[in-house]
Amino acid sequence: QVHLVESGGGLVQPGGSLTLSCVASGTIFNFNTMGWYRQAPGKQRELVASRSRDGRSYYVDSVKGRFAISGDNAKHTVSLQMNSLQPEDTAVYYCNAIFFGSAYWGQGTQVTVSS
Repeated sequence: QVHLVESGGGLVQPGGSLTLSCVASGTIFNFNTMGWYRQAPGKQRELVASRSRDGRSYYVDSVKGRFAISGDNAKHTVSLQMNSLQPEDTAVYYCNAIFFGSAYWGQGTQVTVSS
């Protein structure tokens, strides 16, 4: 069993910042990729950012220049620094880890951007 536990969500005003963190526990693998998805009400879950084991990063266009993903392969952690947050960033954010053909998910953490 692999467990992903997220932390760091909350309420922030537009223009503010939050950092999300995720740590894996249980039967831990050297994941191929760790990253973050989000799902807003009435919308499909989308990949926000990911980090491969060799350190390469991916960002969806809407967060480029505002979000930064980082992680520690040895500690099986991944973080998402979110700056210049906007109301459209409001969503439940999910940590994701992939080991070859298997995907693992955290329980989600709410991020609300509102004045």
